[in-house]
Order: sequence, then C-alpha cells, then structure tokens
Amino acid sequence: MKNICTFAPVFQFKPKPTFMTEKRKIALLGSTGSIGTQALEVVENHSDILQIEVLTAQNNADLLIQQAKKFSPNMVVIGNEALLPYVKEALWNDDIKVFAGPRALEDVVQMDCVDIVLTAIVGVAGLAPVYKAIEAGKTIALANKETLVVAGELMTRAVRENGAAIYPVDSEHSAIFQCLAGEFHNPVSKILLTASGGPFRGKKREELRFVTKDDALRHPNWSMGPKVTIDSATLMNKGLEVIEAKWLFGVPVEKIEVLVHPQSIVHSMVEFEDGSVKAQLGLPDMKLPIQYALTYPQRQPSNFPRLNFTDHGTLTFEQPDRDTFPCLDLAFKASREGGCMPCVMNAANESAVALFLQGRIGFYDIPHIIEEALMHTKFCQPTSVEEYLYIDQMVKQQIERI
Repeated sequence: MKNICTFAPVFQFKPKPTFMTEKRKIALLGSTGSIGTQALEVVENHSDILQIEVLTAQNNADLLIQQAKKFSPNMVVIGNEALLPYVKEALWNDDIKVFAGPRALEDVVQMDCVDIVLTAIVGVAGLAPVYKAIEAGKTIALANKETLVVAGELMTRAVRENGAAIYPVDSEHSAIFQCLAGEFHNPVSKILLTASGGPFRGKKREELRFVTKDDALRHPNWSMGPKVTIDSATLMNKGLEVIEAKWLFGVPVEKIEVLVHPQSIVHSMVEFEDGSVKAQLGLPDMKLPIQYALTYPQRQPSNFPRLNFTDHGTLTFEQPDRDTFPCLDLAFKASREGGCMPCVMNAANESAVALFLQGRIGFYDIPHIIEEALMHTKFCQPTSVEEYLYIDQMVKQQIERI
C-alpha cells in the first residue's frame, strides 16, 4: 500500500522582529541568473538594511566577478571547479574569499555570518544547499521550486525540526503568503493559482505540434530563464507551483485551483471558509516579491512601477486547456501519488525540456516523456536528500539512453 503524505501546517514561517536593528546578511545562490540579478537590484536599493555576504554562480564567472567587485561579499562560490583559478586571480586584491564546487555551496549557507539564504538556483541542484541551510536554522527566501516539488515532505519536516523559515519568492506564492497575513489561523477553503497561459494560450494541439524552441521562449509577460519559460509554455510551471503551494501552505492539491489570467495582474488568490476571497495585485515585476521575502514582515519603500487600474480595465479568468497542455494534470497526478513520484516527474521534465531546447525532441514529446517515466517507475518513499538525488539521476540517465 502506498504511503499517504501528511500535510504541513497551514503556516510554517517564523516571524521576524518588526524593526530591523541590524543589516540582514544574504547568501545569494545563483546570483547571475534572472532572479539573482533582480535580487541584487533590490539589495542595492536597500543597502541600509540588506547586505550581500555570499554570491554564487555555476559557470558565469565573468558576471560573478563583476558582482563581487560591486557588492564586496565576504565570499563567492563558483560551482564549476575548473573556473576556480580564474575567479581567484580576478578577485586577488579584493579581500574576498573564493571557493568552488557543490560542497562549498553547502558549507557557506550554514555559516553564522549568513541570516537569509536566497535560493535562485534552477533545478534539482538547489536541493542539497537548501537542506543544509534549513538544518542550520536559516531563513530561506525560496525561488527554487524544485526544493519543495521534489522533496517537500523532507524539507517541511526539517523546517519544523530546526526552527528554520521559508518565505516564497515566486510571485504566485508570495501573493498567497501576503493574502494569508493576519489570517494564519483561519481555515483556507481554496487556493487560486493564476497563470498567464504562456505564449501558446488559446492554441490547440494541431497548432502546437511543430512549434520550435524560439516560439516557446517568447513569453508575453515575464522575463525568465529558458527552462522556466519552456515550463510556462507547457503549463508544467504551474503544475510545479501547485505542488510547491501544497507544501508551503499545508493545503491538499484538491483545494488548489489553477486559473488562466492572461493580464498577469492578479498574482493569486485565497478563498476562506466564509466565502471571502483575498487577492494580491501588481504589475509583473519579480523585484516586489523578492523584496517582500528579504524584508518581511516590513514593507519597505520602492521605486517599482505602480499599478494604474485605468490602464487595465478588463481582467479576465478562464480554465486551463488541460487537453492541449497535459503537463498540468501530470503534476497533479504525481502529487496525489506522493513519495518519489514528484521527484520522478521533475527529473523527467528537466530532461525533456533540455532535449527540447537542444532541438532533439518536439514540443509534445515533453509530456509524453514525463508520462512514460511516471508509468514505469516503481513507487518508493525516499528519506534523505541523497535518495532523492539518486532517483533524479537514474530517471535522467534512463531518458538519455532511450
């Protein structure tokens, strides 16, 4: 018989002091990506209360060096160990410690000089450092969906056991978090996750059979990395967010509804037991949820563009086309089955998206590969990060062989 997932409490974030008396020191994992560069803008605008302590990148050594020279962190980590001598030489005179490799990434997030770990690493590579940060009782500003999608049960248990905290950075989950402010003890009837619909909203299967990666990378509202943009085109991104919301807010997936909202103004909503619905609105700009996660519970001033309702007279909502975009239902299926299945689904999706970006498979091969992986994987219940990473590796190797 399959193990049944136990759901985390509705609210598992530890509150911060109302007033900041000292700067919050940040370890920014993935500083050269889209979220990372926007986070640095937020820090620069609030240098009186925020300070970069650690910067990390996998391969983009040149940008990492530029960022280090500008923000003067205590240390930097380059994931690609072959680039260590290059980064060390470039920062030789800057009094910045330089480390390399995944083990260094796990070590720096546990250091006493770090208050907040902002995880902007894409993919399953974020699992181990986030888990180590949670074990050290750190506050996590979470922009890495895979942490909770792949290992949500393990991570949320570790949060409770170690007195850590997770603040969501995704715009949708930040919206839910903001809607729950002051409502943490009121039962949630439903979470309404909004989706832009991606570049192919309104298209049917026949129209999408031969789309290219360039077609899929043209997102109408958001500027994101290629992997996340393809996930948005298949609606898998929304499926991943469903699973993430389940663990963040302790709500079973049966109480999570996805609505396509092409204007991307309403970032998500919460319906309470009495029928009241709260929504968080704003222009599509990731810097706002990043800032909220880094400065919670305070709302700091910003120079972000403001929402003018007269510019957005009509806000529309519609049901997602589950036949044209089957990845959404595959995510719901994996979440209901629990155990290793979300990990299998995520690994298959990462592999399929990489193959699509390489031009080796077509658009509808992505859901086909994911479905095959779920059908042919035996259920198990992993109990450690290492076991999840092993499953991830096995699934990806099998897909590459096929």
